[in-house]
Amino acid sequence: MANAEPTGGNLLDLDLDALVAATDTEILKLLDEWAELLTAPMYEQIRYHMGYGDLHAKPGKRMRPLLGLLTYSALASDWERALPGAAAVELGHNFSLVHDDIEDGDQERRGRSTLWVREGVPQAINTGDALFTISRVALHRLTALGFSDAKVLRLMKLYDETCLRLCEGQYMDIAASTRSEMQSVEHYFEMIGRKTAALISGSVESGAILATDDEATIDAFRRFGWALGLAFQLNDDLLGIWGDEAATGKKPTDLARHKKTLPVLYAFERAEGSDRETLTRIYATADPAADLLTAGLEVLERLGAREYTRGEALAWRQRALDEIRGVKAINPQALQRLEEIMTRVISA
Repeated sequence: MANAEPTGGNLLDLDLDALVAATDTEILKLLDEWAELLTAPMYEQIRYHMGYGDLHAKPGKRMRPLLGLLTYSALASDWERALPGAAAVELGHNFSLVHDDIEDGDQERRGRSTLWVREGVPQAINTGDALFTISRVALHRLTALGFSDAKVLRLMKLYDETCLRLCEGQYMDIAASTRSEMQSVEHYFEMIGRKTAALISGSVESGAILATDDEATIDAFRRFGWALGLAFQLNDDLLGIWGDEAATGKKPTDLARHKKTLPVLYAFERAEGSDRETLTRIYATADPAADLLTAGLEVLERLGAREYTRGEALAWRQRALDEIRGVKAINPQALQRLEEIMTRVISA
């Protein structure tokens, strides 16, 4: 059962862009509420990172809050009440991105200077911490919208556990990147489960928790989000090596940047002789030449790394579809929108 009778916001009257705009409006309200004259520059740093007020910015897809709102809309029609939860998810995601950019030394994100390059590492760390805190403040707004204290506390527990999983995944990623040896494919799936799938699963589960008290339904959406998160990461692994820059907006540089993603790990486990030597040279060379990278791509293709990764992405996407299609009494329009997102972001 939903928490309340519908109050408007029929999904039939909305498209995905409208849900994104509503989430962004909720986030900006939060920033405006807390900014003061002395601290306004910190909140401006948040706006910069998130691409607000910059005509040249390419904001993220807002996929995680979209999934939460659509999950809520699949079970209840008063989706506006779930906006603080959607805002919390997006703010939390962006806190992790600010810190990731510092930890990875990335100087650009979506075609602009990262926050630490623009403002310095100390301010970027502090602003990332502020993003995390504001994301939790957002959850408290749910109480004023009529959600029970027990439900809000459950959501906050889920949020904290999800953030801990993110930290675990980031630890595993950093540790793997500093080692010369390659991690196993099995270890990689453990890492992306924490770093990527946990947040997407948490976003979906939070929408279900707000919309229903039926535990079987909440569990189904949790499993849906987890499978979707894995599929999303594997699709990103494909695009990082074979993506079309014109379509994705970023160069496929994972091999040149020594990213240890699934195609590479799969190939390393099977490479022998000259193939293994080629891959080893790439990852031992600070700035691998174009001909060496071309040879590496040929090795990946020859060993079936692209097809294996694509097959895994499609299998996890199908598992996600099976989970969501098995939920009873789901709003068919919400299901259609969820499937639309899956097709759009998992297409490699």
